[in-house]
Amino acid sequence: MSRFYDLASLTKPLVTAPLALAFLDLDADRRWALGFHDREVPLTVRQLLSHGSGLPPWRPFTGEALAAQLRRPVPGHPLLRHATPGLATYSDLNYRLLAELLESETSLPFEKLGAALGLSPAPWLSAPAEVPDGPDALAWTLAAESPVPARAGSLPHDCNARAGMRGHAGFGASAPQLRAVLARWVGSGWPDRMATATVEGENGTRWGLGLQVAFAGGGRFGQLLSEIPPGFGLHVLEDPGLEAPVGAPVLDEDPGPPSGWWFHLGYTGPALFYRPSDRSCIAMLMHRKGPDGALLDAEALRARRWALLAPSVGQSLE
Repeated sequence: MSRFYDLASLTKPLVTAPLALAFLDLDADRRWALGFHDREVPLTVRQLLSHGSGLPPWRPFTGEALAAQLRRPVPGHPLLRHATPGLATYSDLNYRLLAELLESETSLPFEKLGAALGLSPAPWLSAPAEVPDGPDALAWTLAAESPVPARAGSLPHDCNARAGMRGHAGFGASAPQLRAVLARWVGSGWPDRMATATVEGENGTRWGLGLQVAFAGGGRFGQLLSEIPPGFGLHVLEDPGLEAPVGAPVLDEDPGPPSGWWFHLGYTGPALFYRPSDRSCIAMLMHRKGPDGALLDAEALRARRWALLAPSVGQSLE
């Protein structure tokens, strides 16, 4: 039986962004519809897709309107900070608002819209391997009066997703299921539309409409991806995660040139890479859990992804 994976933020490029591109006007001003009556500049779907809205990275999902929630001060924490002025700031909140707009526009529940694309919305019948809580659980305790949402094997690992926040997470898949979804995703042209119109972001990142540029500097995934020959096709890689990951190369300070690939990462481990020039696509499925059961930190997770991707360079996969 195939393992089942919590796709976490891969929900954004595989579900939310395609639905937004299909059903929403990219440039209409949505300030009033979303309750941002005090905002001085427009708020558009294009900004939300590219993380250029100026929203902070994260807030706990308590069911309160986001515009009202953002008016209150919060304690210091990396997830609770303000966006960097003038630069795209990756934020789960952008995709929460997109889900609200999609439900309003279509009069359908977001989970039903996503399930129609082929992925499994939570609660799941097949539970993924449990991953320990991450920094979002601490941020929740700092910024919300309500307790951290209870865990369950059938619910996402992400606190906001299991609390009911739509748009940014909450879907899962097995490897065969994901392969079928990706074939339709690529064939429908969604990633080609998403890998365009780059916006400058924090820490040298560049965002399109749901995917970000993979640079080819030392230690970056684009360094490996740029060596993959044309016509590579579609591949889903699974990592059993049974051994401690070997360290990945040190990241160069210079991100290097664009590799021709675009990507998105999921908090629980999965990753997605796409090359518009030949429509090659690589997805990684893994659980962000080390041999001792602890949550892998960001560097250990990068090492695990690097180790899974490296054998793909210069050779085809069965």
